[in-house]
Amino acid sequence: MMNIRTAAVSDAAELLDIYAYYVENTAITFEYEVPSTDEFRRRIEHTLERYPYLAAVENGRITGYAYAGTFKPRAAYAWCVETSLYVAKDARGRGIGSALLNELEGILKRQNILNVNACITVPREREDEYLTSASERFHEKKGYTKVGTFHDCGYKFGRWYNMIWMEKMLGDHGSFVPAVIPFPDLGNTGVWRN
Repeated sequence: MMNIRTAAVSDAAELLDIYAYYVENTAITFEYEVPSTDEFRRRIEHTLERYPYLAAVENGRITGYAYAGTFKPRAAYAWCVETSLYVAKDARGRGIGSALLNELEGILKRQNILNVNACITVPREREDEYLTSASERFHEKKGYTKVGTFHDCGYKFGRWYNMIWMEKMLGDHGSFVPAVIPFPDLGNTGVWRN
């Protein structure tokens, strides 16, 4: 049984264990060094000031996490976010990523967010041992559309990788736009899904 709940700062070490695999063994993230647990705590804390940070929990173990963050700092971008999603290496292919993204998007809608953007590393020419096109395919299945490609913009493991932006609209873009509600002000920050 899987629950999705708000991540806590105290989850930092367990979340970092998931992320470390992707830093050390893949080009999915362009970080070269695994952040410290203290740095990861700060990242979680900063995110939760305004946006959701969710953890999928199965049998007491965190098996994935997803969060939203500022797309760009200018005021006019307030209704846009960038999302991130990571699933434990040994838990992939079980629907955890899909469940996390569904919950994340539901919360973002409640916050009055309209545009959800995903920055995704993709192979330059063909898949290799560090990167496949799985994330792009996953986002396409979840209703995201590719809107741009940055060529040869990331260098990791002695090779160049491309980066794409994908977007999904969560609502209508009318002339009246309600203010974005910070995540802590939504009230229900407990378990969303069983």
